[in-house]
Amino acid sequence: MTTKKLISTPFAPGPVNNAPYSQAILIDSKTLYVSGTLGLSVKTGKLVEGGFDNEMQQAMKNLEAILRAGNSSFDKLIKVNIFLEDMNDFFKMNEIYRTYVKKNFPARCVVQAARLPVNAKVEIEAIAISGDLAPSECTC
Repeated sequence: MTTKKLISTPFAPGPVNNAPYSQAILIDSKTLYVSGTLGLSVKTGKLVEGGFDNEMQQAMKNLEAILRAGNSSFDKLIKVNIFLEDMNDFFKMNEIYRTYVKKNFPARCVVQAARLPVNAKVEIEAIAISGDLAPSECTC
């Protein structure tokens, strides 16, 4: 039987405007599905000030907190989807992303969105492995 566990942490903002979704869902204690995270301050629940760079940094910090709550980390990411308000921020996004995701890069998609919740400049969603991860070398 498949198990489903709701993952929540006070170290990342909850759903925007009390929307009906969870920070993350853990399936069979192995696969963690993380909802889109924004550059929201944990303290205020509002977007951090200072533009794209600060929002991206905060979104990555929020993602990290949710990954930890689900017994995961950046090196266990499988798939990441990043939504940008402006594709001109692509190179800045990559610079900041690389300070968090340093190796074992996951599959990833980056798209420009017409509009993001609360007029955010970036939103990041992810799928990751929870628990121990045995390294494997491809013998293809």
